[in-house]
Amino acid sequence: MYSNKSLNSTTQSSSDKNPNRVAGGLKAQGVDTFEMLGEDGAIQRIPTHAYVQSLEEQIRKQRAAMTVLERKLARHTKSLESLETFIRTSR
Repeated sequence: MYSNKSLNSTTQSSSDKNPNRVAGGLKAQGVDTFEMLGEDGAIQRIPTHAYVQSLEEQIRKQRAAMTVLERKLARHTKSLESLETFIRTSR
């Protein structure tokens, strides 16, 4: 009633959730794989679609974080090189 948020925004969407916790929750509930009996009698464990999606979301977030860190590293490397050239030329 008194909050600035609407009622629809109180539930988290899948993009707001931590993908590590989502994957861990699926694994803890035991719904990360299902077993199938093959024609040869061997039991095969196949990951569920939801578990694979949570792993893909983890990969996406990690790649985004790596991209940001690589940009920062490149920026710091360039500034360090410019400082080195400034020091060499001012001697």
